[in-house]
This record gives sequence, C-alpha cells and structure tokens, in this order.
Amino acid sequence: MSLPRSLVLLLLLPFTAYSLWVLATVGYVGLLKAHMNPAGIQVFTDLVLMAILVMVWMWRDAQATGRTVWPYLLATLTLGSIGALSYLLLAPQAAKRMAGPQAVRG
Repeated sequence: MSLPRSLVLLLLLPFTAYSLWVLATVGYVGLLKAHMNPAGIQVFTDLVLMAILVMVWMWRDAQATGRTVWPYLLATLTLGSIGALSYLLLAPQAAKRMAGPQAVRG
C-alpha cells in the first residue's frame, strides 16, 4: 500500500519550504548547535536511526521495482525527509506496476 501522491505533496511542499527557510536563517551549523544538549542529541540520534531505516527500505524497494535509488539516498542523507518523500512522490503508480508480469499470473 502506498500513500496517495496528493498526501505526499501536502507533506513535501510545505516541509521543503520551511526547511529551506530554516537553513537560510541558521544554516547547517546552526541546526547542529541547536541540538548540542542531551535532549537534542537524543532527538538527532533518533532521526538518524529513522533515516537509516528509511534508506534501507528505499534500497530494497528500488531493487524490487527496478528504480534508481542513489539520488534519493543522497537526498535523504543531506535533506532528511525531503529525500524520502521525493522517493514516494516519484514512485511508479501501483496500477502500472500491477500491469507487469504479476498481473498475467492472475
């Protein structure tokens, strides 16, 4: 089951705009400095672990569907959720995937 593209866009567009504003305001160094306390380090570590899990899922999904995953992995490493949401947004439609060899087996 995949997310509807409209939902992915609803998440991706405002989050990307907000992220760009934050980066323009404080930069990457400012983001890291803001997390240099025990609570911030815990949240940052949790987000890194989640990003790793998402990248493993993207890798496996790309292998199963024949997609190129490298741009999305790099985007996830540098931009976080924006890379993963882009991967979901640009996924082939489920109906097109079902028209492949699996649909013939019936």
